[in-house]
Amino acid sequence: MKKKNIIAMLLAGGQGSRLGILTTHVAKPAIAFGGKYKIIDFTLSNCINSGIDTVGVLTQYQPLRLNSHIGIGIPWDLDKNYGGVSILPPFIKKKTGEWYSGTANAVFQNIDFINSYSPEYVLILSGDHIYKMDYEKMLNYHIKKKADATIAVFQVPMSEAHRFGIMNTDSKNKIIEFEEKPKSPQNDLASMGIYIFNWKILKSALVKTNKMYQKNDFGKHVIPYLLSKEYNLFAYKFEGFWKDVGTLDAYWQANMELIKLIPDFNLYEKYWKIYTRNEIQPPQYISNNGYVETCIIGEGSEIKGKVYNSVIGSNVYIGTNTIIKDSIIMSNTIVGDNCKIYKSIISEETNIGKNVQIGIGENIINIDYPSLYNTGISVVGEKTSVPDNIFIGKNCALYGELNYDNFTNNSLLSGGSIIKEEVN
Repeated sequence: MKKKNIIAMLLAGGQGSRLGILTTHVAKPAIAFGGKYKIIDFTLSNCINSGIDTVGVLTQYQPLRLNSHIGIGIPWDLDKNYGGVSILPPFIKKKTGEWYSGTANAVFQNIDFINSYSPEYVLILSGDHIYKMDYEKMLNYHIKKKADATIAVFQVPMSEAHRFGIMNTDSKNKIIEFEEKPKSPQNDLASMGIYIFNWKILKSALVKTNKMYQKNDFGKHVIPYLLSKEYNLFAYKFEGFWKDVGTLDAYWQANMELIKLIPDFNLYEKYWKIYTRNEIQPPQYISNNGYVETCIIGEGSEIKGKVYNSVIGSNVYIGTNTIIKDSIIMSNTIVGDNCKIYKSIISEETNIGKNVQIGIGENIINIDYPSLYNTGISVVGEKTSVPDNIFIGKNCALYGELNYDNFTNNSLLSGGSIIKEEVN
């Protein structure tokens, strides 16, 4: 068979634990974004817009919905006889199976898949970032520099540089040192987790580092190994919009940025479309008493209340006299009459009863999960039911089939949690 010049390996198996109950039963790349899309849509769309038609998607944690969404790749024109999109979960080898135990280990376990296309170059991607990027330009840069590996970097504020892997470079953008989350960073060039490797060099490095490290990782192990062997690694500076939506606040902020009058991240550019799997839905409906201001409203949604500065998914019902502000309401959700929902994230297939208030009160950090729910955002997990006449404060987390017995005086005050592990 004809070999491919470049193929992409898209890492989509992470749990996304910093997103709390949003990822209880769904992989982070499959979370809804922007009322219509899934997070992984942006990376897949970048691939096809960049002329890359062979993509391996490495899945592991809660892959069912992600696999269903991708299917055979039709929305991204990746349904091809040779190449296209391939779902690559962990699989049994000889007598035992082995989970992916690191980003580099996941690619190492799929060396045979990559070899089947005999590529000159391999592009490594993450499936959980929001951005538009022409990978062909990065490949041309890689070839021009005669690089063994090229790492995309993004300029971050120096005050935040300690949160990232930082690339220290010379005047020609050659990487001379890599620091993983340094306490005192020397510069502001953060790794985006996007790499182009010469396949022969990467394959050799994967074989060697996989013997050295139990949880083999690109940032922690492969990149330092290549630097230690004095390979030519270059930084490729990306200057567009890029957002790691790894925390609830970052996810909420990224959605809110879509609805600015002049958004930082434009979903409506004709020359770089974002593709997704589209369900057939009727048009949106806004009743005589309904009102919408500065929002994204998904197809099939019915608005009888007032919605301000919010992102509403498809097939959502907003009841009469209900007020929604600064919130994300995901698809197939019902919000009853006379509700007030402020700065909240309501997950898919959720049922909010009548006269329910969410996101009101003091901004008290969550008692049980202070590292997750601390920015004033209350979150209701998917398929959760909230009874009528319930008051819920800020920084709250709710999940499961809830009834009045789960609440104290029909209330969950700011910083409280009600999480039932199983949902029918």
